[in-house]
Amino acid sequence: MIEPITSSTRDAVRAFFIDAWGSPEMVISTGKYDCATLDGFVWSETNVIIGLFTYVIREDEIEIISLDSLQEKRGIGSALLDQVERVAKQHQLARLSLITTNDNLRALSFYQRRGWRLARIIPGAVDAARLHKPSIPVIGEHGIPLHDEIVLSKIITT
Repeated sequence: MIEPITSSTRDAVRAFFIDAWGSPEMVISTGKYDCATLDGFVWSETNVIIGLFTYVIREDEIEIISLDSLQEKRGIGSALLDQVERVAKQHQLARLSLITTNDNLRALSFYQRRGWRLARIIPGAVDAARLHKPSIPVIGEHGIPLHDEIVLSKIITT
């Protein structure tokens, strides 16, 4: 079941980020975020969060700051993306955006299959973020050196 993050779920959201990522802090080129304080939605079953996304609203877009699904191939990530599109339409926003890292091949595949486009590459952005958050690894998934951010976007059609 997908529900908005509320004051009563904030502690569970914070615990989710600590368990999954070691911290709710996200450092990317658009800013430094405490994901446990952002707007978003959770997918929970028997009061256990198994998926969630957080976002910020900018002038004409929603930027997804985090999207996590603990169980792949169940449609959780797709359902969460559908929900963020509904939020964008409610706010009459024309575009979604997000940032991932150059090693995140699963995410790149996942988003592109759902109509997202590569918008730009920010060389060295992860290296810069690592100065503020030293726990960001040097080597990412698949043994790929972790250096760059990739911005993806999707135009929302009404």
